[in-house]
Amino acid sequence: MYRRKLCVAVISDVHLGTYGCHAKELYRYLRSIDPEILVLNGDIIDMWEFRKRYFPADHLQVIKEIFKMASKGTKVYYITGNHDDILRRFSNLRLGPIQLKDKLVLQINQEKTWIFHGDVFDMSIQVTPLLARLGCRGYNMLIRINRMVNKILERMQRPKISLAGKIKHSVKRAVRFVQDFEDLAIRAAFDKGYDYVLCGHIHRPMIRKVDHPHGSVTYLNCGDWVENLTAMEHDGKTWKLHHFDQTDFIYRNDRLLIHHEAFEADDIHLHDSMELLEKILNGSTSEEDIHLYHITSVKTH
Repeated sequence: MYRRKLCVAVISDVHLGTYGCHAKELYRYLRSIDPEILVLNGDIIDMWEFRKRYFPADHLQVIKEIFKMASKGTKVYYITGNHDDILRRFSNLRLGPIQLKDKLVLQINQEKTWIFHGDVFDMSIQVTPLLARLGCRGYNMLIRINRMVNKILERMQRPKISLAGKIKHSVKRAVRFVQDFEDLAIRAAFDKGYDYVLCGHIHRPMIRKVDHPHGSVTYLNCGDWVENLTAMEHDGKTWKLHHFDQTDFIYRNDRLLIHHEAFEADDIHLHDSMELLEKILNGSTSEEDIHLYHITSVKTH
């Protein structure tokens, strides 16, 4: 299968483990690219809503594909977000070939890009975390209803709609929150001397350049894989916003059969990484687990 060569690909707000996640589409996207660096910019696994009874095979397949990309040479950085903030206890830990981070700075063509999830600018999480979690559950319910509505519209051959998007754009308070979020990120990046600031969190894909008397800062948001199905890509020249298009993955020749190579389940180091990740998700990780994992990692390398 042909894979597009990229310098960097950034995805965020996948929310694996929830009904709103478009895991199948994300899996297809990941199998279509060959980036030197893959950045998972927070809320990849939704640990606020994580339940053992709902983690479908296609959600697990996304995780396996990410590990597989890493094992084949792609540098993968997992930046923690608010929905996977439990991982912040293990910042700078390596899950096999994947590096956990709270933030990341990339320098490409003499330009610096500051990457972090963005929840640090969300006062609703900082001040009222319980209210934020309740709001998250309401949002997830809205997304489930939205998917059912869109299935009906699709059968009627009518365009899909985004209920959450309509609410965000119609409620003044929500619009002001998004604007304030972007302005805070831009101001912080300018103060630190960065050329770009790349966030996720608010599920609003965006490229916005702001000029200042002493320079400029470009705000980037890679969107999400719940509503927008977007990623931020750098082709070696500039940052671009990529929108997933189902038609890109339709094979027109019915005689052409594509066989995906099997996942290498006998990869011991990958198995250990997945096992540790499962313990973290279940909240049963101990210091001894981390110590033993480090010993195993050193031996296999």
